[in-house]
Amino acid sequence: MKKRVVFSVDDVAGARAAMDQLRAAGIADQSISLIARSDKSEMIPDDRKVVEGDFYPAAAKGAAGGAALGLVAGLVAVAIPPLGITFAGALAMAVGGSVLGAWSTALSGSALDDPVRRQFEDEVQAGRILVVVDAEEEQVGLTYRTMVASGAKPLPFERPTAMT
Repeated sequence: MKKRVVFSVDDVAGARAAMDQLRAAGIADQSISLIARSDKSEMIPDDRKVVEGDFYPAAAKGAAGGAALGLVAGLVAVAIPPLGITFAGALAMAVGGSVLGAWSTALSGSALDDPVRRQFEDEVQAGRILVVVDAEEEQVGLTYRTMVASGAKPLPFERPTAMT
């Protein structure tokens, strides 16, 4: 499983130098992303920008919650004989609830900024660039050492990367 760690640099040149050092240390190029204020983000290539929201985590939570709610509703309907719902009907309600829950929460999750951007909005607004690294667990220490040596400031964020 990968862990997401975040660092702050002063400018695009600092971000470029940090990325070069990370690649030289063996961190995969596709594991490095950047977050910047809108007036600086035009200097960052699109493939480097973090554009994630809470889409996938929200969809997973919604699917689980919707399935549970649909199953409970289906089982209640089975317990009321005049409705004529079978166990297959209860399972169909669970599937329907799962789909509806995933769809609705994914929509709301896609409207939210990335959790890293939300947590460090003050850094971004101050004009600093966030270097986000999704490193394998055994590379996290190397990532910290490399980034600090490049002059980057480590930020208090270390979480498992969603959906890995």
